[in-house]
Amino acid sequence: MADDAAATFDLPIVLRFSELAVAALGEAREEIDALNVYPVPDGDTGTNMFLTLESARGAMLDALGGDAESPAPGDLRTALAAFARGALLGARGNSGVILSQLIGALCKRLGEAGPDDRSAQVFAEGMGLATEASYAAVGQPVEGTILSVAKAASEAAAASAEVPDHRLGHVIRAAAAAAREALARTPDQLQVLRDAGVVDAGGRGLCVVLDAAETAVTGRRPVSGHPPFGSHAIPVPLPSGDLTAEGPAYEVMFLLDTDDDRIPSLRSALAPLGDSLVVVGGDGLWNVHVHVDDVGAAVEAGIEAGRPYRVRVTHFAEQVERRTTPRPVVRTGRAVVVVAAGPGIGDLFVQAGATVVPGGPGRRPSTGQVLEAIVSAGAAEVIVLPNDRDSIAAAEAAARTAREESDVRVAVIGTIAQVQGLAAMAVHEPGRAFDQDVLEMTAAARHARSGAVTVAARQAMTTAGPCEPGDVLGAIEGDFVIVGDDLLTVANQIVERLLGGGGELVTLVAGAEADDLAAQCARQVESLHPTVDVVVYAGGQPRYPLLVGVE
Repeated sequence: MADDAAATFDLPIVLRFSELAVAALGEAREEIDALNVYPVPDGDTGTNMFLTLESARGAMLDALGGDAESPAPGDLRTALAAFARGALLGARGNSGVILSQLIGALCKRLGEAGPDDRSAQVFAEGMGLATEASYAAVGQPVEGTILSVAKAASEAAAASAEVPDHRLGHVIRAAAAAAREALARTPDQLQVLRDAGVVDAGGRGLCVVLDAAETAVTGRRPVSGHPPFGSHAIPVPLPSGDLTAEGPAYEVMFLLDTDDDRIPSLRSALAPLGDSLVVVGGDGLWNVHVHVDDVGAAVEAGIEAGRPYRVRVTHFAEQVERRTTPRPVVRTGRAVVVVAAGPGIGDLFVQAGATVVPGGPGRRPSTGQVLEAIVSAGAAEVIVLPNDRDSIAAAEAAARTAREESDVRVAVIGTIAQVQGLAAMAVHEPGRAFDQDVLEMTAAARHARSGAVTVAARQAMTTAGPCEPGDVLGAIEGDFVIVGDDLLTVANQIVERLLGGGGELVTLVAGAEADDLAAQCARQVESLHPTVDVVVYAGGQPRYPLLVGVE
């Protein structure tokens, strides 16, 4: 859309927004982290908001059963509900939890809209409800924070929606502009921001999200003359001076299964223990965040209220020290973390000594999942093989976070196919120098040409021409190059094209419902190319009956 005439929030716009917002927060993550001086100068607000929104997007794509380019059939309500739940489950840190509440309330109102409702008005109402919910979720609301920015955005949205000829694009643009103006005022509202010479980090993150919404709906950049998701129109100096944390020593977070009517008593129990209390959620699932000195008392309050799980405790002094003072590496050895598209492929990687993160089409891992695998590997050096073009960004974001938070030396090799990961893993040697190991694995991956065979689920236009549901598609290096009607024929054609550039080894990975397709292809290769070695693996990957690699 090239103007403000967008009339409604449909599924393509929501998908586009989620992609833009995650990418924008990823790009602005370090800037936002550097602004983080309130409530604790632990420098992780940008990272937490990025991980929260990425979790929301991942849950939505999983619910739709596809990715942003080809979502499986699913309605808008399904997408919005999954997006909100993913944000709640993946929320991290004070600002991440508040962001999840904003998302949840807005998504709920959008999901309730009927076909005759005016989208501009619905969005404005959703923004208002989101702001009210976020203020209600915070134990002691403080102005000059993300709450102030949200309030300004919702008020501007409401005013714009009252204009008769204003449509959705106008309302979102007004909200985003008001948020930027409110962000510039945050140092005047909060002394700690003024002393540090910065704007509020959480408010900056919310501006990035609203800017992404504006671009998704209108197609325009949010501020003329400025990059859509880069630095905002006011200068932002980095924090200076003594930012030693004051107040409670620990951040405690957990998910809680409990009846909604038990939340007031939980708030009452947690409030005297510390500050920065935020409790968000509903319908039996809650995300609890609080800063305390007595960790045990906070967890016990959760136990009395219901069933707490995914308990995370952060010691602020240690976190600040990690970001400001180099520490000796206490981890040892080297590990490889790989994204595997099927159980069989995963077993192959595990047998080779790798730590596996489940992935593949419709199940692409989040940054948080890759980060957890990197950290839990317990190694001083980690090599990550994403094995999928769309998982590379998550792998790189996880690597950056691991380097900063855990002092792990991490390298991401940009493998875009499972067979490239297998090739890289085959030459992995933990006994040689780290850089040399990365170099050898990268070279092996690049020398492995990849192909795949799948079946079209919908009508589409490919680089090989149009396809209909049920057509067999053959891909090379991620591009569809053959449209046919027989699995074996297309599979053999893909193998022959890959071998046309030469090759000594053909790797065939059979999918979950491949029957004997891989074995038949192997016999064809052995018959036509007797000097070429062939190996067949049971990969068990969905959607792709056959993956092919040629080295």
